[in-house]
Amino acid sequence: AEVVALSIPPSAFEDFAREYFKLFDKKGNRPDQNGDRGPEYRNLIGIPGGSKSPYASKIIEASQAEGDRLDFAVGKGNDRDARAVSFIMDSTKFPFYVAEQYHQFHDGFNLNENYPNSYNSLASKFAKEGKLGESSC
Repeated sequence: AEVVALSIPPSAFEDFAREYFKLFDKKGNRPDQNGDRGPEYRNLIGIPGGSKSPYASKIIEASQAEGDRLDFAVGKGNDRDARAVSFIMDSTKFPFYVAEQYHQFHDGFNLNENYPNSYNSLASKFAKEGKLGESSC
């Protein structure tokens, strides 16, 4: 799946989770899901320990606080793209891999979904600073 790696201080995790669930509409869809389909676009959250992590209950609580729009499933790595479902993945079993640089900080794919140059230029800036990591793709 296409994901973003974040380091979130434990004290901010619940706030982050609530922001994540604000991305979904009342039916549990993200606005970008109309064009992007397939397992690489499924909703997932990777946390150390997966569904057995103490963060898993915080994720569910945040979802409920934001309208309870999603169901949850344990991610197995070969999960299908399912609407209104977020897979909770064990990030120790399914680690993050950096994507190719051209996938970093690009415009959206919908008509007129263009982001400012201040955003797009971050890819080359971070690459020069060694902050994007090495891609094995």
